[in-house]
Amino acid sequence: MTLSKNSPLILTIETVPGREIIDVLGLVKGSTVRAKHVGADITAALRNIVGGEVKEYAQLLAGAREQAKDRMIDDAQALGADAIVGVRMQTSAIQNGASEVVFYGTAVRLGP
Repeated sequence: MTLSKNSPLILTIETVPGREIIDVLGLVKGSTVRAKHVGADITAALRNIVGGEVKEYAQLLAGAREQAKDRMIDDAQALGADAIVGVRMQTSAIQNGASEVVFYGTAVRLGP
């Protein structure tokens, strides 16, 4: 999902410069859990020998971040939010080879 006219602003700060927050709608969040693929593990093991970026893992995590962010946006849109303030991202290992990515923030409506 990309931001469009109907998508809320996403800000890591607590305010929207030049705009007034007139209604706090509440916490919005989005998460996903992704597991490594055996093929990526083999490639990663080889990269550990010769060095370099493990592109397979980088792509896996980039996709997980995007999906979690999109789910947070969907949550905010369902509330009719104009913006999401105080956005944070967190990751954690669920088990060996699987990670969770969570985005969360406060959905708000803005004044004119």
